This record gives sequence, C-alpha cells and structure tokens, in this order.
Amino acid sequence: MPSPVYERRRPETSTLYHVVQENLDTLYGAVEDGALAIALPKFVRKELEGYLACGLLCHGFARLKCGSCDETQLVAFSCKGRGFCPSCLGRKMSATAAHLIEDVLPPVDLRQWVLTVPFAWRKRLGYDGPLVSALTRIFVQTVLGFYRERGGGSPRGQSGAVIAVQRTSSDLKLNPHVHAVFLDGAYRDKGDELDFRAVGHLSTRDVAAVLERTRDRMVKYLRRRGLLLEDGDAEVEGDGLATLAASAVSGTTPPAGPEWRRGALPFERRPMVFERPLCVALDGFTLHAATRAGGHDVAGREALLKYVLRPAIAQERVTRGPDGLVRITLKKPFSDGTVAVDMDPLSLLSRLAASVPAPRFHTVRYAGVLASASKLRPRLAPKPAVVPPESAADMPERPRRGCYRPWAELLKRTFGFDVLTCPCCGGRMKLLAIVTDPKSVARYLRGIGEPTDVPQRTPARGPPYWQSRVLRRGSVEAAE
Repeated sequence: MPSPVYERRRPETSTLYHVVQENLDTLYGAVEDGALAIALPKFVRKELEGYLACGLLCHGFARLKCGSCDETQLVAFSCKGRGFCPSCLGRKMSATAAHLIEDVLPPVDLRQWVLTVPFAWRKRLGYDGPLVSALTRIFVQTVLGFYRERGGGSPRGQSGAVIAVQRTSSDLKLNPHVHAVFLDGAYRDKGDELDFRAVGHLSTRDVAAVLERTRDRMVKYLRRRGLLLEDGDAEVEGDGLATLAASAVSGTTPPAGPEWRRGALPFERRPMVFERPLCVALDGFTLHAATRAGGHDVAGREALLKYVLRPAIAQERVTRGPDGLVRITLKKPFSDGTVAVDMDPLSLLSRLAASVPAPRFHTVRYAGVLASASKLRPRLAPKPAVVPPESAADMPERPRRGCYRPWAELLKRTFGFDVLTCPCCGGRMKLLAIVTDPKSVARYLRGIGEPTDVPQRTPARGPPYWQSRVLRRGSVEAAE
C-alpha cells in the first residue's frame, strides 16, 4: 500500500469559503443599512476577512526545497483564527493535545465532564466573557471538591483539570458549554512522593450530586449580583451584539435563522432527570461524565483531548442545499432524527460571527494541580523520554519551550506522513525562503501557473439581501 503524500490544501475550493466570499459584503451592507439590527465588532470582521486570506499563496508563502533532486513545495500562511477556521483551529487542537500528553498530564486515568447551561442563559453568556469565566470556575471548583472528598485521608487529596470552553453546538448555534478533562482521582502529597488515589466506580447519583451542587452555587452567584430574573431569563435588549447572540442561540429568527431541518419529524419528549448512565439533566442543566481514558491508553487520551479541543465546524460538512440554501451535515444525528440543517447563507455567516470569542478570552484553561501556579505541577509532569546513546547523534538537539509544535510535526502526528520527505526521491526538504514581497510572490506564482490575484468578494446584493425566498418575502412584508 503506497504511503500517503502531502498535497497542499486549497481552501478556496471549499463550499464554506465560497459562502463567506459570496455573502460577506452583503452581510456588511445589511448591517450598515439597518436591515439586520446586529453588531459586528472589529474582532469579528477581522476573523471573517482573515479566513478569506487563509491558505492562499497570493498572500505569501514559505518555499521548501529538496537537497537531492531540487523538488520544491510551497506552504501558504494561515490566518491564526480563533473562531471557526477549520485549518487553524485544527492545528491548535493537535498542538494543544500533543503538549498536554507530552508535557502536562501525568499517566493516570482521565474523565471528561461536560456541562451545558439552561437555554435562557446562553444568549447572555454568548457575549459576557467575565460571567462565563465565573460560572466555569464554579463548576470546576465543584468537581474538584468532589474529587477532594473522594480522595479522603490525611492529607486531603487534590485533583486537576484541563478546561475547554466551546461556544457552539454541531449546527453552529450559539451554545456556550464546558468540556473539562479531570484527573479521575486525587493526589496526596506525602513529602517525598505523590500518591494518586483513583475514584474507581462513579455512579450516576454521584454525577447528580455534583450537578445539583453546581446548579445551587451558580443560581446563588447570579442572584447575589442581580443577574437572575424571576423567570430565569437574561436581559439582552438594546445591544446589537446581544441581538446577534440571541438569534444565534435560537436559530429560528433572522439573522441566524430560520433553519430547515433534514430528517425525521420532531416529537415531544418529557424532561428526565437521569437520561442515561452518568448523564443527568436538572432544571435546564445537563452534566455528562461517561467518557473516560485509561492512564496508559496514549491513543485514547489524545483522541479524548482532540474531541474536547475540536474546531466548531469541519469544512467538508458544509455543502450546497436546495434553493440557494447552505446545508450543514451533522456529525451525529440529533435525538429527534435530524441529520442536517439548511439555512440561508446570511444566517450561516451570522452564526460564524457569533462563534468568534472576544479578544483576551481564554478558551483553554487549567485548574487544580495542573494550574501554572500549582507547586505540584512540575512534579506531576511526564518525564522526557531518554534517547539511547547510539541514536542520540542522529537526532538534532532542539530545545522546545511551551506548547508550540512545528507544522511538519503536527501533520506527521495527525495524518501519519512526513511532509518534509520529498515525494520524488525520498530525500529531506529544507526551508529555502519565506516570500512576502507582493512583487516577488506574483512573479514566482506566474512562473508556476498559480493564481496571482486574491479571489474577489462578490459585490453586496441589494435589499432584501436574503437568498431564501421565505426570508425575502418576510422582509418585503415587514417593510410594507
């Protein structure tokens, strides 16, 4: 079986790229015209426009060359987006998972705890970063307290966690929720050594007790600060960003909806407290703790971390739908049988805009013994592998600090092939130059037959802006 060969990605050929390219100026025009009463902050516009430049050679590139046969490869620059770019977030996912496995997490059992909050809270949490941080801290401290109690004895046990704050569900609706990977037990410091006591059997009643305590502490926190209304809803009126968040949560009204689901017809269900083993629902909260990875299951641990850190959307899941709509195919069907969601292109762009976190909002955090200020973290970190003397001379010494991983290392770790291996002769490719000067970029690309111009965005459409006939008719009737 032939080994896989690296091929440069071409984002400009994907449906997601075309949707953003064809409708971005229309979205701007609708916002400026007042047809969409939403706000697009500077950081959101930068994210959307940066995505259109990600992976295009005409914006500059790195040139690799084989020392044996003079074969060359070009690597385009990335946008380093934080919201929805599948490539950049995929790189961040792989790099962070590798860093956690090799430099942070001790070889003990891991358990994922997933918390979702009531539907009525989500529109407020969509644009209130400090409140998200406070509620996340309450949840993490509650679970850490559970592990501390279960790891009893003297001295009391301490656990740790890696927390990822995800902003969307699989259909890109705004749904701020927490994925936290905890050490499934607690460490006790005995001076010269650290003793880890695993939790062992975790019951659904344990999960229910954690959820009930989390709910009580969050409700108390919100009431104390006057943020909880009597009906449990949050006030979001009078702000364009809040309007966008509210629409992206519901997905039923413009600008982020409506959506047309593809699959079985929905059916009414009664609320349940114990939905399935280690999964509990209570007053709009849900807590799931059934996913676990063993301490010596390296592949399982990395797969769990990549799931927690995954991008909001994969570009292959976005396709063209009927009547000018865009279809998002769900990775897993919803409980009502829905397998795909169709929406207007402007609705998709509105959901993408709502998925972008605000600047200086950290989506990955550490707690407990894994926090940077913890005195136990250096003692728990995995020890670097010892290189045998006979092979040490073949490996260049390259001190690595932090979680940065080179592009070639991430591709090899993720897809199983070495991008620096020449596809012609098998030799090693080395970085020859980084080309950023526009004249040099155009001259080189012309010589190899690649496009030299940036793909032009489609001019803005006039009112009523939407491509969906249902939304166009509704906009005309509202104007009349």
